[in-house]
Amino acid sequence: MEWMIQELAARAGITSRALRHYDRIGLLHPSRVGANGYRYYGPIAVARLQRILLMRQLGVGLPTIADVLAEEVDEQEALRAHIVALERERDRIEQQIRSVRHTFDAAAAGIEPCMDIMLEGFNDRYRDEVISRWGEHAFRASNDWWHAKSFEQQRAWKRAADDLVAAWIAAWKAGVSPTSERAQALAARHVQWLSDIPGTPTAEGDRDRSIQMVNGLGQMYVEDPRFAATYDGAEGAAFVRDALHEYAQTQM
Repeated sequence: MEWMIQELAARAGITSRALRHYDRIGLLHPSRVGANGYRYYGPIAVARLQRILLMRQLGVGLPTIADVLAEEVDEQEALRAHIVALERERDRIEQQIRSVRHTFDAAAAGIEPCMDIMLEGFNDRYRDEVISRWGEHAFRASNDWWHAKSFEQQRAWKRAADDLVAAWIAAWKAGVSPTSERAQALAARHVQWLSDIPGTPTAEGDRDRSIQMVNGLGQMYVEDPRFAATYDGAEGAAFVRDALHEYAQTQM
């Protein structure tokens, strides 16, 4: 199967002039030129044009595209790299759509749309940290789960999380022991909260990794100022950590 230059230009959404320019600079030659001087493009040429257009959409200049194509040895590997780039671009656009939709929904509900967790997503800010601790799967699964929620479902989840934090702070200020019945009930609630998030070891029923995660989170609550502040300071975070460690040792 072959397309004439006008057909290819129309299907690719570019001009015949652009295709002739690509030919002149050695970026994309037609598969053959007929006796009448018409340019014809077959599957190999179209595949090369596809890669050119992909890189153009990513903002790559023609000289750089020419260098990239000249250095390509494995066409399959090149296409695989383009797929990865496109998937990243898709994820970026989908995140922008979600953010704008959240802003719209918040305004429609009469709520200020600058609420941090609503705009940035469940754990986008901690992407690298989540991946380094629990892997790409954990981030993807939890992030997809969060963004699949409606605006009201996200608000409800945020309220539940705030209630859990408030209960931890109240227990610490009441002076109860991390091993007390009250603290251990909160630890059980905390672990259940983690289990409701897809991608976490607790959600997947992996006992060893669940214990490791609960202990690791408890330690992170103390060491990371962002989390320590959530629990009203380092001492409150240490109370949560000790209670979670006790629960992991005795109940998990």
